[in-house]
Amino acid sequence: MRVILLDDVPGLGVKGAVVKVAEGYGRNYLLPRKLAILATDSNLRSMEMVRQARQTRVDRELAEAERLARLLKDRRLVFKARAGEGGRLFGSITAKDITEGLQAQARVTVDKKRVELRDPVRTLGQHEVDVRLHPKVTVTVKIEVTAEGRE
Repeated sequence: MRVILLDDVPGLGVKGAVVKVAEGYGRNYLLPRKLAILATDSNLRSMEMVRQARQTRVDRELAEAERLARLLKDRRLVFKARAGEGGRLFGSITAKDITEGLQAQARVTVDKKRVELRDPVRTLGQHEVDVRLHPKVTVTVKIEVTAEGRE
């Protein structure tokens, strides 16, 4: 019996794979638990259409991430913050502040979880922050922190 796996099955295959299994295993375990469907011509065609749609969406997301990376590559974000002696900030610039800065200054919406900031920025000056736009696309954004009241 040939089936199309709807989920990863250890020892058998990954989601979307067409595998040959014993009749009893397929009818008594895989099919009732919705882990697989029969590999009929219509099911194979529909799975192929789903795979193509998924691939098209992934390609579109990658292209959009690359476009945003080109847009942000040479961008410098400027933040004004209160600072004390020695250029130490009262507070810090966090991932949330950076995402708000990207929205306000570059018109780019990014989830704060995508900003790879090891520690919050606590000093004046220039810093580099990595923003992961896509699993395959990461861009380094330059931020400049200046003291409030100074230009």
